[in-house]
Amino acid sequence: MMIQLNPSIPLITSKGNALAHFLIDYGQEHHLEWVCFLEDNGECWTFQNPDIRAQKNITQGRDKISEIKKPAKSIAGQGIRNE
Repeated sequence: MMIQLNPSIPLITSKGNALAHFLIDYGQEHHLEWVCFLEDNGECWTFQNPDIRAQKNITQGRDKISEIKKPAKSIAGQGIRNE
């Protein structure tokens, strides 16, 4: 399912600040896909839930935002973590 966000939602991504315009939901056991346009250069990127944060909004009481962390990768499915 694809949903157009109106109004768009200001987000923080690993590539910088962006506005989310669409949301793609592939159903159970999948992250939502956020279709965003970057504020700096207008590029369009899709991000999953763990890769975005809502921008600060003091009026809404959101004055602290957690850091976006890169997930640890396993090597050859053996559970060995490569940082």
